[in-house]
Amino acid sequence: MTLTPHMFLIVCPLLFLTGFVDSIAGGGGLISLPAYLLAGLPIHMAIGTNKLSSACGTTLTTARFIRRGLVNWRLGVPGALAAVLGSAFGSRLSLVTDEQVMRGILFVVLPLAAFVVLNRRFFPENDSEEAPADRRTLCVCVLAALIIGFYDGFYGPGTGTFLIIAFTVFAHLGVKPANAHAKVINLTTNLTSLAVFLHGGTVLVSLGLAGAACNMLGSWIGSGLALEKGAKITRPIILVVLALLFIKILTE
Repeated sequence: MTLTPHMFLIVCPLLFLTGFVDSIAGGGGLISLPAYLLAGLPIHMAIGTNKLSSACGTTLTTARFIRRGLVNWRLGVPGALAAVLGSAFGSRLSLVTDEQVMRGILFVVLPLAAFVVLNRRFFPENDSEEAPADRRTLCVCVLAALIIGFYDGFYGPGTGTFLIIAFTVFAHLGVKPANAHAKVINLTTNLTSLAVFLHGGTVLVSLGLAGAACNMLGSWIGSGLALEKGAKITRPIILVVLALLFIKILTE
């Protein structure tokens, strides 16, 4: 496929915005995948190239959370393995299931998720940086990773956002460690998908690397704000992402 300057002019600024949003609240795919489609890439090429840039941005954000000591590997490793398993099953099921079924489910899930985020009793401004690996927390994290990993393989948009909500509401993690563990799991599924698309030859590497550089810059700035501001900045951006996902489903 022939690259043109306008492709880079479309992709680069939108991928910067993707990295910024995704590092704070997840859901960056709501911006990045349409960016590649607007640039004129066929759908499978857009998905594959998007996996390249997303994986790079998520890697940077994840590394920053790890350096801060926010990842408890007794939670992160089992969660990542469960996410890969769930994603594999979700991908297989998506091949034989009508997407309208999933959209119907999301019409119920998204308003409920927004209600939870808005309700301070369910989504407290918990700025604790500890992630205890007790049995209850481990079970919740693995189950959430398995279910949302399945969703990521089946449909995808908003995966990081749903992980943060699950970890804060049900595992009672603070916003910062919840975000950190969500990134570990999301990175695992991104790298798994990227390997598949690279093997299939549906990744436009040069454009993807340019998008990745902008994604990583946005991720660096966004993750810094997430580490500094915690729930004060994460909650409103989660709500924006949920609204964008809801609009996306309505307009499809």
